[in-house]
Formats: sequence, C-alpha cells, structure tokens
Amino acid sequence: MAETENRLEDVDWLKAELEDALDEDYELEMSEPALSLELRRIYKKKHPPTLERREYFKSLLTLQAELIKLQDWVEHNGEKIIVIFEGRDAAGKGGVIKRITQRLNPRVCRVVALNKPTEKERTQWYFQRYATHLPSAGEIVLFDRSWYNRSGVERVMGFASPEQVETFFQDVPEFERSLVRSGIRLIKYWFSITDEEQQLRFLMRVHDPLKQWKLSPMDLQSRVRWEDYTKAKEETLSRTNIPEAPWYIVEGNDKKRARLNCIHHLLDQIPYSEVPNDSISLPDRLFKPDYERQVLPTELHVPKLY
Repeated sequence: MAETENRLEDVDWLKAELEDALDEDYELEMSEPALSLELRRIYKKKHPPTLERREYFKSLLTLQAELIKLQDWVEHNGEKIIVIFEGRDAAGKGGVIKRITQRLNPRVCRVVALNKPTEKERTQWYFQRYATHLPSAGEIVLFDRSWYNRSGVERVMGFASPEQVETFFQDVPEFERSLVRSGIRLIKYWFSITDEEQQLRFLMRVHDPLKQWKLSPMDLQSRVRWEDYTKAKEETLSRTNIPEAPWYIVEGNDKKRARLNCIHHLLDQIPYSEVPNDSISLPDRLFKPDYERQVLPTELHVPKLY
C-alpha cells in the first residue's frame, strides 16, 4: 500500500514538473499582455489562422529535443557553428533565437547581439569586433544581427560611406570563405515580412508597455525608409550569396510557422548524429550524524510576497 502511494506521489510530482515547464513556454508566448481589444481585433483580421497551440508546442518540443542532440554532437566532436539571423526590424529573429536557446546549455550555444561600435572600434578593421566572438571548438554562436549591419542599417542611415559599403561587399565573401576554410559551419538566415506586417507589429509594440523598449529611434526610421532597406536587402543577398555560405530566406509573417520552419531547416543543414552518453544515476547523499544545520537570520531571506 505504501509503495503504491509513493508511486502516485512520484507521478503527481512529475506531472507538476512538466506543467511548470509548459508554463514557461506559455509565458514566452504571452506576447500581447497589454494590447487594446481593438488592436487585437485588427491583428487577427489581417492574419490567416495560425497553428493550434497544442500542435505548435508538440512540434517545437520535438525540434528542441533534436537541438539537444545537435548540441551534444557539436560538443563531442569539437564542431564550430555560426548561425546569422538578419532581416527587418520585428521580423521575428529574436523569437526564433529564444526558442533555439531555450533548452540548450549556454556554455555550448551563446548569442551575440552587439551594440553600436565604440569610437575605438570604428578605427579598427571592420570585421575585428565580430571576430572576437567567433566560436571555439564545441561551440554554436548565434548572431542576432552581424557584420551585415554595414550593408543594412549603416548604409541606409548614412553611418557608412558608399566607399565603405563597396569595400564591405568586396571583402565579405572572402571573409566568410576564410571562416569556412577554418572549419566553421556558417549558416545565414534572412527573415522576411511584408510592409503591412511590420507596421502591425510596430503598432503592437507601441501599445504594449512590456515591449516598448524594443522600439529604438532606428526602428522607427526603418518604417520611413522601407524602400531604402528593400534596395539594401536586394543588393546584399545578390552580392553575398556564395556557395560556401548561401542565404536562406525565412517567410516570417506567421511567427509560429517561421520558428518551426527555421529550426527544422537549421537541423537539416548539419550532419549531426546521436552521441553515446554515460547513463546517469543519482548518488546517495552522505549524512553526517554530528552535523547540525545552522538557523540563518531572517533578514537574509527574500520576503514571501507571493
């Protein structure tokens, strides 16, 4: 009888743990907490039905399980992988990066999202500040925007001269070929959304106090200069789509499908396999009969407000 009760307690505990993990996923998906009903109505009207939540999470968890296998393979074989995420503001780059890293070891898979260059960095070789973040053996590095800032925002906003942009276009193919020759696997994604979709997502950020921090002056200017960014994108894809590191375009109007499609495609680009792992067992805890646990002062404890 006691054994049956213990088993039931274990099942209840495991169920609670799984529900807690799923709650984290739901929390990540709660992207419109403060939107007006009118804005939600407009957004839903403009959008075709997306995946059912159950189907989406089932597919996402399956892909994330494969990402863990990829992570183990990268670490076991000393592989070096760079994944670049580029595209318009609010195109969904950050969302897919969050889902890729959500269950991975941050010591193996890390994100690089650089701020604007410092005065010192502006005097350096253009690729220098990116080179310091390249992966070592057993690492995956995700660039949330990359050296393609030069042919994108820097070009459109006038932070780089036409001569600097042209030099970049001439240099970047050889720079990327040198990375691939060194043993790095380089994968490049461009997230594409429509003009109308970006406007809707910007409006959602304007009306959502939890997301207003995402709207920088540069983001707002990207709405004004939509066509300039389009021209910059077209030339970038045309001049930097090389066999050693081709571009892959992710259709991003449907966030859920874009995330799943991108992760699935990423896994397909790498010939990973399951690596042998030692079985894990929990060791017995050592008990010392002469040890007495000290009572810590109450002021050290965080107040229990919830």
